[in-house]
Amino acid sequence: MAKKNQESKVIASNRKARHDYEILDTYEAGMVLTGTEVKSLREGKASLVDGFGQFYRGELFIENIYIPEYLNGSWTNHAARRRRKLLLHRQELSKIERRIAETGLTVVPLSLYFKEGRAKLEIGVARGKREYDKRQTLREKQDNRDALRAMRERNRRSA
Repeated sequence: MAKKNQESKVIASNRKARHDYEILDTYEAGMVLTGTEVKSLREGKASLVDGFGQFYRGELFIENIYIPEYLNGSWTNHAARRRRKLLLHRQELSKIERRIAETGLTVVPLSLYFKEGRAKLEIGVARGKREYDKRQTLREKQDNRDALRAMRERNRRSA
């Protein structure tokens, strides 16, 4: 049997998380979804902005991510912001749980995508940035852009 397309199709990414948090570790997790959620995701609609991870009875759940109701769904439609279970290996779960026990660390969703036909969620163990850290990061990005622009201009003159 021929292999399916190996490329991953990104549905949603959480750019705000990379701005607001310092990402320490990243993991790829499967998600337990209903049929209408998968159909809605295949239409390319989702939002990860307010999402966060939380442990219940030793299992990791992602909460507050928005997957809109499927328009052609019937009474079997899902709730848009329900709690969804994440599928990870036991070692990964225990490692994440130990990290979260430290003060100031949380689990944030980074991106949602399809990989080999299955919905995957990239999550990160993160520490919140303070306001001056955010300004410092923006300043570094701007300095790098200015340096690249200056080098590009210098190369144009010499050529």
